Amino acid sequence: MMPDTGFWVPNGKQGRIAQPLAVDPDTGQPNRVIDVTAAPKYESGGAVSTAMDYARFSQMLLNRGRLDGVRLLGRKTVELMTADHLGRIDGPTPGYGFGLGFAVHREAGVSGSPGTVGEYLWSGLAGTAFWIDPKEELIGVWMMQATNQRIHYRQLFKTLVLRAIVD
Repeated sequence: MMPDTGFWVPNGKQGRIAQPLAVDPDTGQPNRVIDVTAAPKYESGGAVSTAMDYARFSQMLLNRGRLDGVRLLGRKTVELMTADHLGRIDGPTPGYGFGLGFAVHREAGVSGSPGTVGEYLWSGLAGTAFWIDPKEELIGVWMMQATNQRIHYRQLFKTLVLRAIVD
């Protein structure tokens, strides 16, 4: 299902690694380079992937556990994963709670981020971000290698995508 996703990039695929600029052109600060070429001591929640693998994973979640006609997760499992489990405790951002692996948009008008109540999302240290909006039947995948400006560009990308909805 996701042939280019793992905890490190093996030798045969290392030529495909997107490298960040040495210096961020907006800030003049050096970009942090994350070595993904060696197997980590522990396999954790962090991974390396491609835009296509992220899109397939996101589409499977949007399809409530199905992809290419195959059920990979139970519908109720996806519902449990993407429900807020914090209640009234603040999540990572105002207006968001936390599911089992995702920030979950739970309250309109509280967050400075655009989006739909019920969407769920997550982002990575080097700039990768994705969101899934079941109401709009939309997935978004943003990939970059720039640790300094990642939040600005993630927000800009999402804002532009959502502004393109014109029904």
